Amino acid sequence: MKNLPPSEMIESCSVAGPGFVNVVLSKNWMAKNIQKMLVDGIETWAPKLRVKKAVVDFSSPNIAKEMHVGHLRSTIIGDSLARMLEFSNVEVLRRNHVGDWGTQFGMLIEYLFEKFPNSEDANETAIGELQEFYRRSKNRFDSDPAFKERAQQAVVRLQSGEPKYHEAWAQICEISRKEFDKVYKRLRVDLEEKGESFYNPYIPGVIDELSKQGLVEDSQGARVIFIEGVNIPLIIVKSDGGFNYASTDLAALWYRLNEEKAEWIIYVTDVGQQLHFDMVFSAAKRAGWLSADDSTYPKASHVGFGLVLGEDGKRLRTRFSEVVRLVDLLDEAKNRSKAVLIERGKDKEWTEEELEQTAEAVGYGAAKYFDLKNNRLTNYTFSFDQMLNDKGNTAVYLLYAHARICSIIRKSGKDIEELKKTGSLVLDHADERALGLHLLHFSEVIEEALTNLLPNVVCEYLYNLSEYFTRFYSNCQVVGSAEETSRLLLCEATATVMRKCFHLLGIVPVYKI
Repeated sequence: MKNLPPSEMIESCSVAGPGFVNVVLSKNWMAKNIQKMLVDGIETWAPKLRVKKAVVDFSSPNIAKEMHVGHLRSTIIGDSLARMLEFSNVEVLRRNHVGDWGTQFGMLIEYLFEKFPNSEDANETAIGELQEFYRRSKNRFDSDPAFKERAQQAVVRLQSGEPKYHEAWAQICEISRKEFDKVYKRLRVDLEEKGESFYNPYIPGVIDELSKQGLVEDSQGARVIFIEGVNIPLIIVKSDGGFNYASTDLAALWYRLNEEKAEWIIYVTDVGQQLHFDMVFSAAKRAGWLSADDSTYPKASHVGFGLVLGEDGKRLRTRFSEVVRLVDLLDEAKNRSKAVLIERGKDKEWTEEELEQTAEAVGYGAAKYFDLKNNRLTNYTFSFDQMLNDKGNTAVYLLYAHARICSIIRKSGKDIEELKKTGSLVLDHADERALGLHLLHFSEVIEEALTNLLPNVVCEYLYNLSEYFTRFYSNCQVVGSAEETSRLLLCEATATVMRKCFHLLGIVPVYKI
């Protein structure tokens, strides 16, 4: 203990029991650091990572199909990881790897031609629900051999780039895209689409490169890569000469490393695709594209997640055993939170716009937080009642807690920007100190969440922060006390860190309730 160099961080040290050294942090150093953050901005607390550029591949729905709850998980988790990387000054390429290519387009295009011989007539309104359109074309495909034949031909003609087929394909994609955008708009998620079709031109060259390295072998007419420790090989060219997911994923990985120069590539999909990605990454390591042991860059990570279950413990579906539409689910959350606000008379106090904005922030925020607070690998049971509860570990409780802190500062009548410059923060009371210490953990918590790609770590930190604040506020008078200035600064520091946590989780803060 005597050999410890003196440091302004340390208040005192003592030896306890059989050789433990207890170190007490200096409250002055803690207070100074929190105050510095208030003046210089929370960006100064961003973790410093060794990586400069990352790809986050998330959401990735299939064209002509509805976005369902599984896509909600991928979209929310991916967006949160992207936000944490961006906060840590990493350049992030947010990629929407939509399923916009493949055999299903043959039947969709053929059915489109059949229904609308004159392509001008085939617009959004006429095609109607793409989901229903998909279902009807699938029925035709399964029941009519002549249609099936034409559909298979259509795939070949699309892939060889015939203009008429390419136009029909582009039209179907565009209608689907508008549907997806309704969800992204509600969730305030930014994504850049680079679908499966984008990587098609790169596949032959990538397979060529892998073949030259002697990694590709022939097996039962298909071309495969054998992966050590896995019984089944990774098929990269099917026996009919066609490409598959593995061919596209290898081409996309090659493109991201060589063209986009990304060092860390993160894939957010359900846990069922874990083995597929493990095999793709193993092949890339054998090819020397990725570092062998994941401790250095470039590296790729699969972020798997579990299922969303209904009250019956089975996959969440509607009464008609359909997958729940994401737009409906989000609107329901918003409408329920709006109803609660009206019940509390807020429609009389606020403008329609304020009511609408708060209902959206609370409703969509509740849906995001309810998902993110779980370890992503576990399944969770969906429940509007639990999600929108204003007690316990929910977004509603946390958003209200934040609004309460803002209201304390407002009621003091003091100019908080002025206090940041002129006042000083002191952490004398045990509860002030405990809150201050928790605030200082912020940076390493974000770093831990990124290292393990687990957003729930941030949720846990945020919930604990509100608990520490409650304890402080219950035992330390703020407005009208001798320590008012210092305590208002502590309130502001708590609100600032809460807002940054909300931001990293993709939640819009609420300033009054």
